Amino acid sequence: MNDNNKNYLLWSPNEERIKSSLMYQFIEFINKKFSLEIKNFNELHDWSIVRSEDFWSEIWDFFEIIGKKGNRPYLKPSNKMPGTKFFPNGKLNYAENMLRKNNKEIAIIFKSEDKIDREITWEDLRKQVSSVVSFFKKIGLRKGDRVAAYLPNLPETVIVMLATSCIGGVFSSASPDFGSDGVLDRFGQIEPKLLVTTDGYNYNGKEINITDKVKKVVKEIPSLEKILLIPLVNSHIKFQADNVILYEDIINEFEKEDLTFEPQNLDDALYIMYSSGTTGKPKCIVHSVGGVLLKHLVELGLHSNAKNNSRIFYFTTCGWMMWNWLVSGLLFRSTICLYDGSPFYPDENALWDFVDKKDINFFGTSAKYLDALSKIGYKISNNHDLNSLEVIGSTGSPLVHESFDYVYNNIKKDIHLASLSGGTDIVGCFVGGNPISPVYRGEIQGPILGMDVHVFSEEGVSLKNKKGELVCIKSFPTMPIKFWNDEDGQKYQKAYFDKFEGVWCHGDYILKTNNKGFIIFGRSDATLNPGGVRIGTAEIYRQVEQINEVLEGLVVGQDWKEDTRIVLFVRLADNIELNEDLINKINVQIRKGASPRHVPAKIIKVKDIPRTKSGKIAELAVRDLIHNRNIKNETALANPECLEFFKNIPTLKS
Repeated sequence: MNDNNKNYLLWSPNEERIKSSLMYQFIEFINKKFSLEIKNFNELHDWSIVRSEDFWSEIWDFFEIIGKKGNRPYLKPSNKMPGTKFFPNGKLNYAENMLRKNNKEIAIIFKSEDKIDREITWEDLRKQVSSVVSFFKKIGLRKGDRVAAYLPNLPETVIVMLATSCIGGVFSSASPDFGSDGVLDRFGQIEPKLLVTTDGYNYNGKEINITDKVKKVVKEIPSLEKILLIPLVNSHIKFQADNVILYEDIINEFEKEDLTFEPQNLDDALYIMYSSGTTGKPKCIVHSVGGVLLKHLVELGLHSNAKNNSRIFYFTTCGWMMWNWLVSGLLFRSTICLYDGSPFYPDENALWDFVDKKDINFFGTSAKYLDALSKIGYKISNNHDLNSLEVIGSTGSPLVHESFDYVYNNIKKDIHLASLSGGTDIVGCFVGGNPISPVYRGEIQGPILGMDVHVFSEEGVSLKNKKGELVCIKSFPTMPIKFWNDEDGQKYQKAYFDKFEGVWCHGDYILKTNNKGFIIFGRSDATLNPGGVRIGTAEIYRQVEQINEVLEGLVVGQDWKEDTRIVLFVRLADNIELNEDLINKINVQIRKGASPRHVPAKIIKVKDIPRTKSGKIAELAVRDLIHNRNIKNETALANPECLEFFKNIPTLKS
């Protein structure tokens, strides 16, 4: 191992930091109740696995969840996946636990790149939620109905989500940079009764109108009964119709009643989220009220040290699971900080100015963002005090060794750098940081409490100091309830449990270190992960197939400069050349129909595309070849002779 890859100690919390953390307080709580002598995180994690029923029961008590706990934390078998029910006799409401405060302290801080700067008190937050709930009841929304939000990262997005939870509804969101096809592929499956949307948004100094996209979405989802509009770019006159109502009219006209909260079972639906695969439309992943609550109490409270009056920020859109994670900061009576726009507009100071001005304690971002700052040599500590900042969270793609160096050399020496990894599938993390353990260069600190994480070989043997599959061998609360429209559960089973029976296999290459930390090396399946945003190849294929000049395509992710870039191979019609005009046509189609993040970095013409004998495109074989790895399944291919082309492609070396 060379010096560039050495995993030496970078930071350790002092005694004051440790003892002020909720993690430490939870250990004391457990030790006292069970007459234990747990001294550190590793011992606590072991206890959370061995005594998992006790662990989840004490999470409920420690955080004083509002609701009825019932008489048991598990409906056995707890080790079987899927099938475990958590607190099967319990009742609660997610929004009720979010809205504990009702005073003039700040609940939400919002900043956008077009200089809007707003602060919403807990008192005003409850009033706006109440008005939206009144509107929901007026139009006949009931428990189980779906509310879809096609919105930027606004306070109103949070308010609509909370109102949906109040009535026992199911909330789903997508960001406005998604094309209409991408939105229809998602919302069209879940049949929402209400769409909450806008007319546009601002990004990188530009005003982007999405009126036409919204009109198409509204036209092609017949289940929609009402459109709730939040105008941002003054084009809402085009939307005026009987089924359209303005958000401001709701706030002004509907009575602000005392909030009531629909009691729900813990396995009732709270969110529907989307994870794209290599075939077909995105999977609609249904997450539960109790699962999200319990998991986020652990991750934000114990692992991220969110507390009363903490200020928590994550740079995210409403189309990424970190938005759902961020808003759970309200569970702790913390202030959540929302930012909408480019992190580099008007310059690289944008987010760090926000940290200083608003005294943010937790700053969440992506590995790609930190890498971008590093590449331009930006020394944040020269321009910002960052006195309030205690934690930097990084997720999406793996945080490489050099990015750890950058944080400690250029942002802040005394900082808890928490690298996290999980996914939309669990609306949370398998592995991450914790405030009472040291940070080693290049390593995620350890597993999340309650998550029995292992590294498996292809044969299902647990490994240490060897790369393998990230798996979880014991049930946890944010396992999806189901996939939407997957009545027999076969799609759900295939997604996570086909590789190792009864074991959740997540599709990441991972290594467990001697420090009991983890290093993630990227995806082990065909899902793309550019900039830490997981993208299914099917969404790109759908757009490419609409281009007459292209007969078929194959998409893979190439490891490139500490990230992943999308590479699209295309087989063209006879006598068609891949020139700049065609490349531009392909990119425009993908950008408009899917999103800008789906646009490939490279487009390469091929004579043939490898397929299995059953006709499936062999994405993994091509991905292995462009990374100079051996192919495991060449005998399963119908046309292995075409593989030679994909070796040592000059275009992919720059």
